[in-house]
Amino acid sequence: MHLGTQNAARDDNDYKVFAQLGLKHLCADPQGKKATEWTLDDLLRHREKVESFGMSLDMVQLPMSSRPIELQDSPDILLAGPNRDRQIEVICRLIENLKKAGIPAAKYNLNLIGIPRTEYETGRGGSKHSSFRWDKIDQNEKPGLAGVVSEDENWERIDYFLSHVVPVAEANQIRLACHPHDPYTPPGYKGVTRVLGTVDGMKRFVQMHESPYHGLNFCQGTVAEMLDNPREEIHDVIRWFGSRDKIFNVHFRNIRGCKLSFMEVFPDDGDMDMFESLKTYAEVGYKYMLMPDHVPHIDGRDPEGVAFSFCFGYIQGLLDAVKHIHPGAVTP
Repeated sequence: MHLGTQNAARDDNDYKVFAQLGLKHLCADPQGKKATEWTLDDLLRHREKVESFGMSLDMVQLPMSSRPIELQDSPDILLAGPNRDRQIEVICRLIENLKKAGIPAAKYNLNLIGIPRTEYETGRGGSKHSSFRWDKIDQNEKPGLAGVVSEDENWERIDYFLSHVVPVAEANQIRLACHPHDPYTPPGYKGVTRVLGTVDGMKRFVQMHESPYHGLNFCQGTVAEMLDNPREEIHDVIRWFGSRDKIFNVHFRNIRGCKLSFMEVFPDDGDMDMFESLKTYAEVGYKYMLMPDHVPHIDGRDPEGVAFSFCFGYIQGLLDAVKHIHPGAVTP
């Protein structure tokens, strides 16, 4: 396993900074076009550009994002709308082009209502943190474009999608990494039962259309948001999915709190012991990227760059420490 990032480079200077900070593995998208419009040439030029800075393009984002369905580029897939088959076909052709371009993986979301959050909360030094408090949210908020979607309907739509894309991914040996629903919400919130918002739902998901190329973008923060005691419970969750080779990318982030009441924090400032977590990833033989995600808002001239740089250094420090316990677990 190794350090990675999914931060979008604002310009070539950001690529230089990534390389200077020791990053060698990226999840990054070609700029200037929607993912539904990427050609093979776009992907090849993008990979070559990343490699020109001494880094590897390990993953891109399919046109299925974490935004509410109203803002997505392939909405009919999860709405079961009239353009569903055409939108799935676009994704299948993109997977084939990833193979031709030498990009081994793609991440995606199956999200209808986005990422619900309540107001920002204050952390150390006055930093601002994304939070979710169920008792502060409008629990009776009306459904959006998706309308009312039952658990069975949600699973049926996911099954339809997987039945078309997993065989293409397997034929082309492209790992597809799905992000769980962030955060867990009780069934029926905004009319939707979020089936990937529980560990049991995630387990069911990876066992549908079983394939070594069908797995998870395992967001440790999101998984922690499903648990009553993240510090203690997270290890068994990592073991279950990791021992089955179902983790294709890790969002290595921490929270303070638990299911239905939490604040996102820096990796060193939460309830989970991230070094112990890293040892568990090593134990199960996880071999891909560990990347920061959802960092707090800080002050300064380049707040995002500085906050992520802190996280890069923190993760690399943990990697350097764990390789003395699990030789071979950390790769360049």
